[in-house]
Amino acid sequence: MRDREVGGWYAGRTASGEIVPTKQCYAHAFVILAATSGILAGIDGSQELLGDALQIFDRFFWNEADGLTWDTWNTAFTRADDYRGINANMHTVEAFLAVADVTGSAAYRARAGRIIDHVIGWARDNSWRIPEHFTGDWHPDLACNQAHPDDPFKPYGATPGHGIEWARLITQWALSTYGPDQTKCAEYHSAARELYDRAVTDGWSADGAPGIVYTTDWSGHPVVRDRMHWTLAEAINTSAVLYRVSRDQSYVEDYARFLRYLDQQVRDPIHGSWFHQLDAQNRVIGTVWPGKPDLYHALQATLIPYCDPARSVATFLAHSPAIS
Repeated sequence: MRDREVGGWYAGRTASGEIVPTKQCYAHAFVILAATSGILAGIDGSQELLGDALQIFDRFFWNEADGLTWDTWNTAFTRADDYRGINANMHTVEAFLAVADVTGSAAYRARAGRIIDHVIGWARDNSWRIPEHFTGDWHPDLACNQAHPDDPFKPYGATPGHGIEWARLITQWALSTYGPDQTKCAEYHSAARELYDRAVTDGWSADGAPGIVYTTDWSGHPVVRDRMHWTLAEAINTSAVLYRVSRDQSYVEDYARFLRYLDQQVRDPIHGSWFHQLDAQNRVIGTVWPGKPDLYHALQATLIPYCDPARSVATFLAHSPAIS
């Protein structure tokens, strides 16, 4: 996937080996994340990979003036797309927190905090439903794809699963930045709870069947009613993390509810792993997620509930005895 002429990594390749055009912030964030894990695992070349990935990211994707990222460039890195997206920024926060944990660089943790402050502000102004799509000057585009609400890459409306995932990342950033200082953490913990509560209230069993709907409109009504496995994984992770920091029993009840749903509907007891997409009646479908290509979310859901919520998961595992 590496572009050895221009630099960076291609968005993908077709079955015949052709390059999928554009260079994506989302994908480059995962290269960074993989490199940090490789360093912790002692894999040869990981340090060099991280250096290359950060150099490209800092040059093309991090926008210091905005405190946010560019979303997409053309393949040659000569023209940036006008679209701005919050999903790429979310995974950038995840990657930057891992970089800070692995390298000790406070600069990347500070960058993650700048992104988080933007997201909290946008969510607070929008009833804690996070705008997903933005114009080139970072104005929320709440009508994006309203005519095509099930767009697989830029769906219309709010995504409850992202509200849940942001709640966990915000908690991690606050704890890793301020440690036991509850006064400084309180504002961020409060925002995390608001995001989680809004997402679960809007998304869980919104149409009478268990599971978290994929998207809602800006009033919280379901739009795309499919259930995605990654949303459940993040709900498991975040309910565990919020219980650890608050000891609020309601998160224990949520965690148990999510695991029951996993066992009853989402985990494949015959072939293993999780079904990736179910419809509103919890029947397995594959319009967005055919097959089971994504191990990342399901694996993390077996680990994060046992980890220190202040640390990225690979860092915690690398420096901890076997989880019992």
